[in-house]
Amino acid sequence: MANMLRRWRGQNKHECDPLDHDKMIKDLRTAIGSLSGRAQKFCTDACLKRYLEARSWNLEKAKKMLEDTLEWRSNYKPEEIRWNEVAHEGETGKVSRANFVDRFGRPVLIMRPGKQNTKTGDGNVRHLVYLIENAILNLPDGQEQMTWLIDFTGFSINASNIQVKTSRDIVNVLQNHYPERLAIAVLYNPPKIFQAFFKVISYFVDPKTYLKIKFVYPDDKASIEVMKSYFDTENLPSEFGGQANFNLKYDHEEFSKLMAEDDIKTAKFWDSESEFVG
Repeated sequence: MANMLRRWRGQNKHECDPLDHDKMIKDLRTAIGSLSGRAQKFCTDACLKRYLEARSWNLEKAKKMLEDTLEWRSNYKPEEIRWNEVAHEGETGKVSRANFVDRFGRPVLIMRPGKQNTKTGDGNVRHLVYLIENAILNLPDGQEQMTWLIDFTGFSINASNIQVKTSRDIVNVLQNHYPERLAIAVLYNPPKIFQAFFKVISYFVDPKTYLKIKFVYPDDKASIEVMKSYFDTENLPSEFGGQANFNLKYDHEEFSKLMAEDDIKTAKFWDSESEFVG
């Protein structure tokens, strides 16, 4: 194994022939050793590829990252979180799954910081982890990523209960345990004062993730073009500059019914007998 790690150490994505990617996935699977149960089910070829991409196809770094995630999942057990445990965090609709997709067919998570309703950092992180896991389970075949649309309507730094530590924890969980799951994060109409807050948070953001963050202002022509490049305006709700007239008002009761159905799907997926992967 040591020789194999040395062989790939320092190799980056640009130096690696695309034809070797399949071999590197196999090498990573060999490097992490035999797995069983949920860890085995988690480590699909697509999963291993995302960890390699996140570490610029450096086998040793990808192995370390994946092992850290497997340990985190073993302790945190994100697949066991159920809606009734986090529903109180979602009563205001601060995070929900949209009923539309982006231009590339990726599911959209809508976040509304202005509707923050709790002060518990752990609760906020757990609620978001639940919804990320839920969104992943509902990804269409062949799709590995999702889009975040962060709507700052009604947001105020002074009124928000989100602290820097909670924001940092959210960033760390996303970057370290859900690599290459985020396609783009649109920060829609953030107040100018948020830029100072974001500057603090940006120190914890991986450079690759940072490049996926787009500030969009509805009164700025360049921003509108950015929005159009990621969303089909015919399907995008009017409150985000689109032409669709459907109501995006959050209905906690209806969303809870949807999540209850997905909880059954989640339990069946993770508790079913694992097949050998690879």
